[in-house]
Amino acid sequence: MSATRPSSLFWLRLAAIASLILGLASAFGGIWLLSLGGSAYFLIAGLMVIATGVLLLKGKRSALWLYALMLFGSTLWALYEVRLDWWQLLPRLDIWFALGLLIALPVVSRHLGAADQRGAGVKTLWGSLAIALAVGVASLFVDPYSINGNLERQAALAENAAPAQPDGDWQQWGGDHFGQRYSPLKQITADNVSNLEVAWTYRTGDMPTDIDPAEITDENTPLKVGNMLYLCTPHSKVIAVNATTGKEIWKFDPKIKGDNGSFKGWEHMTCRGVSYYNLNDNAATTQNADAQPKMCQRRLYLPTADGRLIALNADDGKVCRDFGNQGEVNLLTANLGGTNPPGGYYSTSPATVIDGLVIIGGHVSDNVSVNEPSGVVRAFDARDGHLVWNWDAGNPTETRPLPEGQHYTPNSPNMWSVMSVDPKLGLIYLPLGNQMPDQWGGKRSPETEKYSAGVVALNVKTGQPVWNYQFTHHDLWDMDVGGQPTLTDIKTKDGVKPALVASTKQGSIYVLDRRNGSPIVPITEVPRPASNVEGETASPTQPLSALNFTPDPLKESSMWGTNPFDMLYCRIKFKSLRYEGTFTPPSTQGSIVYPGNFGVFDWGGVSVDPERQIAFVNPSYMAFYDTLIPASEINAEDKAESETSGVHKNTGAPYGVTMSPLLTPWGIPCQSPPWGYVAAVDLTTHKVIWKHKNGTVRDSAPLPIPMPLGVPSLGGPIVTAGGVGFLSGTLDYYIRAYDMRNGKELWKARLPAGGQATPMSYKGEDGRQYIVVAAGGHGSLGTKLGDYVVAYALPEKK
Repeated sequence: MSATRPSSLFWLRLAAIASLILGLASAFGGIWLLSLGGSAYFLIAGLMVIATGVLLLKGKRSALWLYALMLFGSTLWALYEVRLDWWQLLPRLDIWFALGLLIALPVVSRHLGAADQRGAGVKTLWGSLAIALAVGVASLFVDPYSINGNLERQAALAENAAPAQPDGDWQQWGGDHFGQRYSPLKQITADNVSNLEVAWTYRTGDMPTDIDPAEITDENTPLKVGNMLYLCTPHSKVIAVNATTGKEIWKFDPKIKGDNGSFKGWEHMTCRGVSYYNLNDNAATTQNADAQPKMCQRRLYLPTADGRLIALNADDGKVCRDFGNQGEVNLLTANLGGTNPPGGYYSTSPATVIDGLVIIGGHVSDNVSVNEPSGVVRAFDARDGHLVWNWDAGNPTETRPLPEGQHYTPNSPNMWSVMSVDPKLGLIYLPLGNQMPDQWGGKRSPETEKYSAGVVALNVKTGQPVWNYQFTHHDLWDMDVGGQPTLTDIKTKDGVKPALVASTKQGSIYVLDRRNGSPIVPITEVPRPASNVEGETASPTQPLSALNFTPDPLKESSMWGTNPFDMLYCRIKFKSLRYEGTFTPPSTQGSIVYPGNFGVFDWGGVSVDPERQIAFVNPSYMAFYDTLIPASEINAEDKAESETSGVHKNTGAPYGVTMSPLLTPWGIPCQSPPWGYVAAVDLTTHKVIWKHKNGTVRDSAPLPIPMPLGVPSLGGPIVTAGGVGFLSGTLDYYIRAYDMRNGKELWKARLPAGGQATPMSYKGEDGRQYIVVAAGGHGSLGTKLGDYVVAYALPEKK
């Protein structure tokens, strides 16, 4: 080598230095991982790569043999851990493969001894590279995650028992009082959905400002009544547009008030929708015809972000002055109980209006203190706004309005999502949260423990509880029931039964008889880990439905990244945290929460085709971790940045908490993909018909490459009688259509911003079926913010 020009050694030295740097990083990280009880691979690989670097610097041909052995061993190790899974093989081998390719090239290998001596080593290294490449290519043809199936039946198995509504309308947030998110329209089919085009686009003008919280979200699902489409914006503005043309008809601005003119300190700002009601639809609201109001017979009820409930004339957007105090009810009443920081209590979701009552719950900020506002649910008269009854989980049987001077139970479980109603049974079904703080429950009352994190059925007229079923005992993981319960009649071996289908964050889909709460699909109590925190006692068991999308427990080999060093970081993180599977209790060490508090299913719920007896669902999988902090260690300047980041003080509790998604330092999930799916369930057999990963990382990766990893979605699916389902909530900016027979993606359209909302469908005056979605993004998810509402339809016939 002495005769070799220095300039010709550049690539050799580069390969040697790269080997030393990469090897040292792997070895030092490997020592740390091994000390935590993790895999020895990274230490062994690191030492071999370091040795390769030294041999390269010395010009030894043995570098070729050693690196070939390291790469071959890494390939075998990768296959052992993840089999033929392309997206998991890639980060295990990509950098090692690239380094091996560099070493094998003549610009490096020709410096490693005489040609007749290094030939065998070069061939061996190329052989290891070929084996690694062959494994990668073979894995491209294997999909270990999909369930490929077909719904054989197309004929209806049952009639839709949901209350009928005018043809082609969408008058309730979930499509109807049953919350099925189902359209009986059949114009759009699997054969023609690919022809959908933009019919109109409307911009609300409600854009985020520099005085808004980080988590400002556009999760609105419009209502369609007649030819009016009613929209709600993050700043609680209501807009009516022509449902056929998208032309604005009227706009109402409640002029919400912040803290000294700012909303910065609020946890979030959301409006999922408004409620519609025609006073003439229920004679019980009046004693005689003369008592009917001359105006405001058709009403919208708007929950505002500053804690008001406003009644609007659905025809012109003017305030109905005979409701409450000049058109509004103050939800932040003196008897609400607890302390209430700005933005700490308001209703993010629309009220349910039935039998002349406006029934509404409220969001309560997570983990602020042990003295937060009550989670009371209240029923107001739809015409004049007086309080008719109230249901407080802390005092569940006293539903008469409280006399002056008394208070609802502070911190009782709240109902921040959307209720469902069975008018024939006279029952309203509430999906409930838990008692704050989320991650510490050492002093919860028996009453709140009974009702939290489940569904309770109340008598519509009186608010009295009829039955309840709890889905998470002593909830320490923020597993509140976020989705609207879906009501449908299900064909069983014992005949057709009136069912309630409740999706949950922990992945179970509970199917209960909605008359009495008894399980239709079996539920088993499964042993779960104990708490090691002083003053805390975790439930020894948790209920698991036989119909569930609960993920397999994480393992060290589940950790992921873009390369071996991301993976090594995540493995060290994983082994440093407490994790004993689902429902691992919070700890001062830090505990992994998987599924995380965005859940397998969140507020979007599921959609049901009541005739074909299938459910269309969009499960997501993201791991989080939380760490309990003794109150004495929390500083005054510590603060929460959003619901899932920063320090949540839990004032008055012995522990605060920090929460975070389980990510690499670059913001890439530590947990291996896929992270999001679409699936269909046969409700008659409780079996998954098909399941496919859904969405790409185009809009969340550093480079806009649409890699089909399957991404989380926040927002709900809908299904139509034409056999097509729609979903827009993925982290990439698309609305997609799926064939309900097999889950095949039939069509997608690019959205101008994030589509974290549930679509809806209706018939316009032109006879066309429309699909409409709000595209305004989600602040804490990092999707693009906007103010768009987009309508799609088949081309007009000429």
